[in-house]
Formats: sequence, structure tokens, C-alpha cells
Amino acid sequence: MLEPLTHIQLIGGFILLFAGGEALVRGAVSLAQRLNVSPLLIGATVVAFGTSMPELVVTLQAALRGSSGIAFGNVIGSNVANLMLILGLAIVITPVLVSRRAVLRDGGALIGATALLAAFISMGTLVAWQGALMLVLLGLFTCTCYWHERRLGTDGGIRHRHEAEERQHLPRPIWLAGLLAVLGLAGVSVGAHLMVGAATIIARGLGITETVIGITVVAVGTSLPELATTLVAAYRKHADVAFGNVLGSSLFNILAILGVVTVVTPLPVPEEILNFDIWMLAGITGLVIAVTLAGVRLGRPFGVLLLLGYAAFAALQYLSV
Repeated sequence: MLEPLTHIQLIGGFILLFAGGEALVRGAVSLAQRLNVSPLLIGATVVAFGTSMPELVVTLQAALRGSSGIAFGNVIGSNVANLMLILGLAIVITPVLVSRRAVLRDGGALIGATALLAAFISMGTLVAWQGALMLVLLGLFTCTCYWHERRLGTDGGIRHRHEAEERQHLPRPIWLAGLLAVLGLAGVSVGAHLMVGAATIIARGLGITETVIGITVVAVGTSLPELATTLVAAYRKHADVAFGNVLGSSLFNILAILGVVTVVTPLPVPEEILNFDIWMLAGITGLVIAVTLAGVRLGRPFGVLLLLGYAAFAALQYLSV
């Protein structure tokens, strides 16, 4: 029987992750603006890093505690949630028709990163050299994109500028922006600690694996900042920003989060991830990118299909234990 305090701890972790993630992004974006960083660079790096911070802190804490199921499940589950739950909700709010050129590079990079992750997972354990390679690839990709977009003004660069402009009501004094960023990071750290601890207790109490709880409950919780950002962009009819948030967050989850974590500590691959979840992620990633590159308008029926698919995926996680 699970103690009520465990559920309170989990909900408290959710709230702190969401509030801390929002505060961190707003403070960091405001600081970057005050320091005259270009909107292009803010959208390409600051927003992406900020919204992925909950996943990073939760994954790192879980890995250091030996809970590789929660660590892996969080990253894989967050990407599945990005591409099915969050994108599905955004499409239901406003249909998406993204420029093929705008998605070709980022979509191709996400497919490549997912394929690389599948290859590493098949080796059984992610170790430091693999994490270092992922971080190097992310750095090269980010620098190349920034240089290319700054010179040529591509559709991808325009989207990144829009991502920075989406942030409204930012604190103006630089000290307040810095304080907000620090408080946000503290909130994310405490929320991650509460969530990982509660998720571990719940998994053991219900007799399910940590991977299942990580790939569902924890993954959705750490994706709340992306969910909020994407739904606000969709509500404002900024479909390119909504879709860009999903692609950027998913790419960062693989290359940045798993890169950092595996440089710090080896990460054994749970059997469930190797046998099913990574292939599910690869399949849905390929489907979404292929449909988008085909120039097909992502209308509400496709959004509903994604949502139903995510519900089936989550249900299957618990039915298979």
C-alpha cells in the first residue's frame, strides 16, 4: 500500500519541475536579451536548453541513484510524448503545414540521432565515449546551423527567431532575470529529486518496473515545459514554432541529455528499452518526419490519431508488465 505522502511528493515534484522550468527559461531568455544575444541564437540554444533542463536533471539524478530504468525511460518516453502527445494536442488546436525546407535539416538530424541512439542501445550499456560523441555532434550541428542561418536567413533561422519572440512578459532588470533563472534551476533540481524518489517508490509498490514508470509518468512530468510552450504557440497559430519546439526538444533529449549523463556515469540499457521502446520511438519519429517532408498538411484527424496512438502506447506499457 502506497503512502499518501508519496503521491503528494510526486505531485509536488511535477509542480516544481513545471514552475522551475518556466522560470529558468524566462530568466535565461531575458538575460540573453539584456546581453544583446541575437534572437536567432536564443531560439536555437537558450530556449532549447532551458525547456530540456527538467529531463536533464531527472535523468542525471536517476542515473546516479542507479535507476537506469527511470533515466532511459524518461528520455525515450519524453520523445514519444513530444511526437505523439504534445504534437497531437498542438495539431488538434491548429493544423500544421510546415515548410519542407524548414524541417528537412532538423528532422533529418533527429532521425540520425535516433538511429545513433538505437545503435548504442544495442550494445547494452551507454558509456563515456558514446556520450562524448553525442555532445560533439550536438555542438557541431548547433554551430553549423547558427552560421548557416545567420548568413543565409533560412526558414529554420526564422523559426528560431520566432521561438525567442514567443517568450512574453519577461523581467526587465538584469538582476531580476538572473534571480529568476537561479530560482528556476533550484526548483527544477528539487522537483527532480522529489519526482525520482516518488517514482521509484511507486514502481516498487505497484510491482512494475522503473522503466515503465519512467517512460510514462516521469516522462510526461518532465515534458511539461515543452507542453506549455508548444500549446501556447499553437494557440497563437504559430505552427512553425510549435513543430520546431517538438523537433528541437527531441533532438536535445537524445544528444544533450544522454550525452551529459553517460559522460558522468555508465548507463545500462533496460531490457524493455532494447526490445520495444527504442523501436517504437524510431518508428514514430520516422513517420512524423516522413509525413511532414511529404508536404502533407498535419490536420486534426492526424492529431487525434497521434493522441490515440500515445494512449495505446501508455496502456501497453502497463499491460505488458
